[in-house]
Amino acid sequence: MNSDGLAIGERGGWRDRFALYAAQCSVFFRGFMEHPRMVGSIIPSSRFTVRRMLEPVDWRSCNLFVEYGPGIGTFCRPVLDRLSGDATLIVIDTNPLYIEYLQKTIRDKRFRAVLGSAENVEQIVRDNGFDHADYVLSGLPFSTLPAGVAPAIGAATHRVIRPGGAFLVYQFTAACLSVMRPHFERIDEGFEWLNILPCKLFWAWKSE
Repeated sequence: MNSDGLAIGERGGWRDRFALYAAQCSVFFRGFMEHPRMVGSIIPSSRFTVRRMLEPVDWRSCNLFVEYGPGIGTFCRPVLDRLSGDATLIVIDTNPLYIEYLQKTIRDKRFRAVLGSAENVEQIVRDNGFDHADYVLSGLPFSTLPAGVAPAIGAATHRVIRPGGAFLVYQFTAACLSVMRPHFERIDEGFEWLNILPCKLFWAWKSE
């Protein structure tokens, strides 16, 4: 682990980067096989998807960024790269495999990995000393979640986000719109072809 909190090899030669990528994919695939209904894809999102999803975020006003279903941390490192030094990233996942992996591989005082459900985001945010989140990111497969879970997540997410903040969602389908529309008046949409599979992008903004 280096001084930046990155695992050895992340900034090394191509062999180190390939070995790291292979290890990450192995953990990600294992998590998918154990809990396929809770993981949105069999492989991590592309860097193009990551960049597009994070483009609208006003990082200067972001004190707390929350992510649901971080997996192996595909978004975690880019978010931490953009966050200010006194901001916080909280990630929430129901799979202990992913939480343990992230706690071992990301050494950053601004990072907190929580084993739990996104339905309980309000309590998790309070437990970590915050009143609200500025942005919430999710790649959870809303169409395959157990009955009642997706609507509960949508409602709790709207409550926890500050006015002017946003709920960022990337999916292979538009099923998440039924979760977002009851709570968010403005929803911007996009599409990223350079992903396996190509995915739909959504940014739902909470009214000021």
